[in-house]
Amino acid sequence: MNHIYPEYERQLSQAAKEELLGQKGLVVWMYGLSGSGKSTIANAAEKALHNQGRLVTMLDGDNLRSGLNAGLGFSDEDRKENIRRAAEVAKLLRHNGAIVLVSLITPQNVFRKQVRDILGDTHYLEVYVKASFETCQERDVKGLYAKAKDGKVANFSGKSSTFEDPDNADLIIDTESLSVEDSVGLLLKRVMPQIEIISK
Repeated sequence: MNHIYPEYERQLSQAAKEELLGQKGLVVWMYGLSGSGKSTIANAAEKALHNQGRLVTMLDGDNLRSGLNAGLGFSDEDRKENIRRAAEVAKLLRHNGAIVLVSLITPQNVFRKQVRDILGDTHYLEVYVKASFETCQERDVKGLYAKAKDGKVANFSGKSSTFEDPDNADLIIDTESLSVEDSVGLLLKRVMPQIEIISK
């Protein structure tokens, strides 16, 4: 790696780009079981922020696996690389002043630590979208739980692959007790103070 020479110091700063946009860059990393509501909340939050005139973008797990992360499977090693790539892309987007809504299962605390190590503690919000395996199985919005039950999905989070409750979530949204609207409202309540630029 001694032939790599990053030139960050010669590029425009994140603060300069944030001033242009009138917002602070932020990564909101939402994780939970398949069917917990991550993407539903992220999509609704994206629209709400866009309607406020904010520059906001989404990184969704399925979308990433159809392009940037195509070829990666669901072993722990591949999940780690999938998450690392997503975190690095989110970091680049945040540097450009964007509000980045990430929706990935991120099933283990070691993966979540990896994300926090890449993104740091500032301009970062870790959100656990909580719903039990049984509830997500009942929802089964993608038909994956039925396939997993029949043994047709390998390394399925919460069944044949480990899903851990978080050690260090900044916010927990329990979608078993909250509606989509209330979940989005709770999320935006935490997001808004972090993206506002305070005039001097």
